[in-house]
Amino acid sequence: MPAFRQVGEKQLPNPVIYMAWSPKRDLIALANTAGELLLHRLANFQRVWSLAPNENTGKEITSLAWRPDGKILAFGVGDTKQVVLCDTEKAEILHLFPVDVPVSCMHWVEVQSNSSSLSVFSESEDESNCFLPRLPTLPKSYSSTSKIFSEEKSDEVTNLLGEVRLNILVTGGPSGFVELYAYGLYKVATLTEITGTCRSLCLSSDLKSLSVVTETRSSNDNSEIHYIQLDTGLLSSCLPELTRMARKFTHISTLIQYLRLSLTCMCEAWEDILMQMDLRLTKFVQEKNTSTQVQDEFLELLLWGHASPELQALLMNQLTVKGLKMLGQSIESSYSSIQKLVISHLQSGSGALLYHLSEVKGMALWKQKFQPLGLDPVAIEEAITAVGSFTLKANELLQVIDKSMKNFKAFFRWLYVAMLRMSEDHVPPELNKMTQKDLAFVADFLSEHFSANEELFDRKGKYFNVERVGQYLKDEDEDLVSPPNMEGNNWLSFVEQSTYLKASPLLFPTYPQKSLHFVKRMMEGAIDFCLQKPAEVIGSSVKQAVCLPLYSVSESSADIPKLFELPSLWNDKNTCMQYTVFCMPEISPSKVYILRRATDPNRAVLNGLVAIDLNTPLNSSIDDEAPVAEPVDRSYSCLDARLYDDETLTVVLQCLEGDENRLRLLAQLPLGAALSCEEVFAWDPALRLDQQTEGIPVQALTWGNQSRDLENMKARFVAVNGIRKVACVLSSNLRHVRVFEMDVEDEEDEERADESQDVSSDQDGLEVTSPNQGAAGGGVDEEGGAKACEEMGELPGETLDQTSGSDTL
Repeated sequence: MPAFRQVGEKQLPNPVIYMAWSPKRDLIALANTAGELLLHRLANFQRVWSLAPNENTGKEITSLAWRPDGKILAFGVGDTKQVVLCDTEKAEILHLFPVDVPVSCMHWVEVQSNSSSLSVFSESEDESNCFLPRLPTLPKSYSSTSKIFSEEKSDEVTNLLGEVRLNILVTGGPSGFVELYAYGLYKVATLTEITGTCRSLCLSSDLKSLSVVTETRSSNDNSEIHYIQLDTGLLSSCLPELTRMARKFTHISTLIQYLRLSLTCMCEAWEDILMQMDLRLTKFVQEKNTSTQVQDEFLELLLWGHASPELQALLMNQLTVKGLKMLGQSIESSYSSIQKLVISHLQSGSGALLYHLSEVKGMALWKQKFQPLGLDPVAIEEAITAVGSFTLKANELLQVIDKSMKNFKAFFRWLYVAMLRMSEDHVPPELNKMTQKDLAFVADFLSEHFSANEELFDRKGKYFNVERVGQYLKDEDEDLVSPPNMEGNNWLSFVEQSTYLKASPLLFPTYPQKSLHFVKRMMEGAIDFCLQKPAEVIGSSVKQAVCLPLYSVSESSADIPKLFELPSLWNDKNTCMQYTVFCMPEISPSKVYILRRATDPNRAVLNGLVAIDLNTPLNSSIDDEAPVAEPVDRSYSCLDARLYDDETLTVVLQCLEGDENRLRLLAQLPLGAALSCEEVFAWDPALRLDQQTEGIPVQALTWGNQSRDLENMKARFVAVNGIRKVACVLSSNLRHVRVFEMDVEDEEDEERADESQDVSSDQDGLEVTSPNQGAAGGGVDEEGGAKACEEMGELPGETLDQTSGSDTL
């Protein structure tokens, strides 16, 4: 009986192009050709949630990676050229950022270091919590349009940063595109030393090297696979400084996103109803037959209480008393909402930005520590100045809102009373009293908003711009239609007359002719420039340590999904080694090759390459006291291979004898004996490895009972997690999956196998499985993409930790 048991099996409606186990929990993420991201539980392969493609993220998933703590899932989208970070608890998009090319491979690693300076840093890093207020949550009414900061997402920075320990997301793509993102958010390096398309990559946990498998076109137009090791010693030597800088810049990046979403909420609060006054007054001017100005029409109504027939028709037929009252209430409500957002969100966010940028500037001035990382004090100072200008523009908007609210209240109150008198309705006594101050407000409002109509028409193609707040929220490069009147401002006059203050770097510049959106974009550009410099400096410090040509790729492998194709990479944290596992089926179909390199490029490895011969007898006995069956000599080829742990290789094997439906096996191969081989391979760098295979040391293995026949399944690919002791096998048609718990024995395994055979007996080419459904809701997908029994968001977060279940498909 096998030493691992099957706990789930399912036929999926859409082909799976990638699968990856969570590093912390018994969850597996699947990406399919329909652009869906699926999360399944180990027990009976139950679906936890699915994330459908949308226009914001895209529909062509090209890569997948788990954050080391298992709380966030990153995936690359090819059609929109983005990397998306998704919350695994609620299937919510936390963050996304654009990339230059589609990401073809990803790897997320947590940095391992015993440095004492890091422990000191972790104790003092969160000092900002003592000085900065907690960012307010965005209004619930606007959270539906915001996928990042919903009602409880004000802790966005904490959610994305996770633990203090640094973790880095590595992305790779065509044309040697490789970028490193600290905490999956802030780009710390852009590498330029790679040629070809990245097929797989692995950053060592000590940050000393980066292993990359690339595919390049040779002179005879064939694809060749290369192994490249890059020296990333600067990241390792400056780890405490890199961690501090990365966390600060990640705080800054998330604060920029917070301000962007706050501004989006302000635009939503500014409703289209605010433009009704402008549109109706413009139509009134275009249709009226008299040559008098609109300002004169309203002044006549204000002074004498008489209105022309055209103005009376506008007020009574188009605006109406009820419509005017609703318009006034809507404007007041919108202004109040915008004012609250400016005070609570924009000012809080910009203040936090100034704090973090000031700390980064202090770090940049410590040249001994931070200059090698590329921190530029001048660029940081420009970013601080830009944030200050944004803060001043937000304060300017507050003044405009305050003044507009006073003028609109006075104007609407007067006009409301005038329209009641026109309609001969009763005027409430509290509204009938008009003081001299109220008259002055109305006169100023008419003088300011209804004069120079022809000039406004020439500039903007319209006659009126009564509503002054909306122009600050428009994402336009043009100047404001009605900029604030700065005449008589004593402070501005004093600054203009002072030679020293006028050119002082201590004063933030103001842009009275520009909108809030324009100043925000200018601030984002200055901060982006500030953040890009370290990525360029660190990227230029990364050098190629070794480039080893492995083998040529046949044309027949073109149909194999690149996301599954070997070689696979593995980082051994204990021995500081990086493994590359690959096969060369055209040269030696019954061998698996393991290439080992030290994470320190300067440290040599004697037995760096070894081949494992799969032509060994298979002992299927599990009881040591039982008589051992006669060994059967069989030849096997390796279809897929993944490192289960530092000393175990999980493989999917195919028997070389028989027809096309020949036996498939899932096996665990112990690597201890093979890795202890002392024979050294003399590698000729001028030749590919497949051209010099005769001298490669070959090791035979004893499988023991660590194997299992995969009956009624054309198994092809496997994904494993040695920490959780689980494996998932995928068929060659990319739709049939089986899930196993490894290193356990199950007395009911044969019964489970019989039941599962009834479900999926030789149905690799079908989309429909047995209609039986478990009580827990682990339903089976029907043909054409039927829904799973479990709804996406109904399972509570704590149920994700379940590791097994009694229900059987």
